[in-house]
This record gives sequence, structure tokens and C-alpha cells, in this order.
Amino acid sequence: MPLRPILKYPDPTLKRVSAPVRNMDGELHQLLEDMVETMYHAPGIGLAAPQVGVPQRAIVVDVGKDQNGPGLLKLVNPQIVERDGSIVFEEGCLSVIGYTAEVRRASKVLIRAWTPDEKEIELEAEGLFAVVLQHEIDHLDGKLFLDRISSLKRDLYRRRLKKWMREGFPEEVTATSSTL
Repeated sequence: MPLRPILKYPDPTLKRVSAPVRNMDGELHQLLEDMVETMYHAPGIGLAAPQVGVPQRAIVVDVGKDQNGPGLLKLVNPQIVERDGSIVFEEGCLSVIGYTAEVRRASKVLIRAWTPDEKEIELEAEGLFAVVLQHEIDHLDGKLFLDRISSLKRDLYRRRLKKWMREGFPEEVTATSSTL
């Protein structure tokens, strides 16, 4: 299972809305397996297909059982059907280099999705598990967590990123990775 390159902000592919998966075939299964390996290697706890350049509605997440998560999930065409409450969580992203920020999201969600073996499922999630699912589903809608922070913070990050691209990334930025 090959590792796939993870696209980095400001790649325009990350801003596109993904198409629903129509065929649960071998190609989809291979994509999901590659995404799992890529996510673990990064290391991260979630990855969406658009982050590896595939504009389809598929995500993988692994919020460990010690974090009230079910472990590894591969979800196809996930959608949020209910939201409740509010939580502020420090988020990072495998596609956003060297930056984390507090993001407000629903504290509880109900997700409807399909498994790769074509079973429709519903998942109730709260806390970190709910945050990760919302974060990854945002990717399917062409949104990054940067779109959920203030324009001032977003602009400061853009300026810092341009400087790093011009002058080179500091070692502490390249040595650390974000988790979502």
C-alpha cells in the first residue's frame, strides 16, 4: 500500500467540493487503504480523500478507544445529520503546515455514512471524536479549519506561510506535524 502525498495549503484542490462516491469497487478500497497508511505515517488521526488529491467523499479516522473513539473507521459519503452543543478545540491539519488554532464546533454529532462493504451506518460522536469527524467532513466540502477562524488570524498565517515559502521553513515547523 503506497503512501500518497498530502496536499498542503494553499493548494486549490483543497478548496473544491468533493463528488459523492458512486462505486464501492477495488479502486475505492485501494484508496482507503492508502489513506490509512498515509494517515498513520504522517502521523495523524484523520484524513480526507481531497487531501491526497482525490475529489471524492471518503474519509478515514482513528480516534483511539482511550479518547472515546471506536478506533479505525473508513467512511464513504459521510454526512452530518444532527449537531448539538458547542466545544472549542485546538485543531491542526496535515494539510496546514506549522499552525494550530482554537475552533468552535458542535460537541455532539450524528453521522450517517457507508462502510466500504456497502453497509449504511449511523455514528454518534462527542468530544474529540466529534471534532475529528466534522474536521474531515469539512475537507469534503472544500473547507479547512482556517476557514473557521477569524480573518485576522487567517491573514497572519498566510503572511507567515509566504515568508516561510520565500525564506525556507524553520526546523521546528518541519519537525512537527499536526494531527487532524
